[in-house]
Amino acid sequence: MIRALASELRRTNFSGRSVSLAEGALVVAGTVALSARTGRVGDPLALAGIGALGLIDDLLEPRLRRAGRPVSKGLRGHLGALRTGHLTTGAAKALGIPLLSLAGAAAGPSPRAGAMVLVDGALVAGSANLANLLDLRPGRALKVALPSAALLMLAPATSARAESGNRLAAAALIPSLAALPADLREHGMLGDAGANVLGAAVGGAATRLLPAGARITLLAGVVALTLASEKISFSTVIDSTPSLRALDRLGRRPAPARQASQDARTQERR
Repeated sequence: MIRALASELRRTNFSGRSVSLAEGALVVAGTVALSARTGRVGDPLALAGIGALGLIDDLLEPRLRRAGRPVSKGLRGHLGALRTGHLTTGAAKALGIPLLSLAGAAAGPSPRAGAMVLVDGALVAGSANLANLLDLRPGRALKVALPSAALLMLAPATSARAESGNRLAAAALIPSLAALPADLREHGMLGDAGANVLGAAVGGAATRLLPAGARITLLAGVVALTLASEKISFSTVIDSTPSLRALDRLGRRPAPARQASQDARTQERR
């Protein structure tokens, strides 16, 4: 049974190497467990729900591919399938994560006014989705989550709400640090489950530590990047920007010869 589960969690990544989604499952477990330190039962419950939705998507999508069934990609694809009466695992995430994020924001410490609860819920859900959009190359999502979580964890805690934000940031930081070596060496990957949960935890910490104006600005940036991803490849932008490309490849294994040759031809076409 353990061998069968391990096989289900194996994936072939962008460079043709075999990686395991067990990394993402462990990140979910660690983040959920550590989030209990905030003292708010809604935090581990919301994160566990988000992780479960991501894991379902991770496990079921390959089965659909093997069965020859169409698999929708991107927010537009999932919502388009939903309009035709087909509930994809991605659409379930697109509906479930915002609802869980909103419930978590409403149940958070020192509840906010109605409009700001919506902003906070949207920021958590948007951050979860953005982290998943970044998780296309080894270490990429973690290189964004780690410094963000570190800054939020070290932010001054001037209230009980802010202190819970520090602890929520730590709940994202510690599993991210533990996962980074395996992710960079292409032994494991976050998958939807790990990336969604880390993004949600960082977004949740931001809602408790940043002032209203900063949260609204951050939400606008997250929404803009999410919409841009429907038309522009993040990988294309990163690979064509020297500083971003250097940071993205820092600590990673060299690409296999075939992949490196393909990347070179892509650069020449630009």
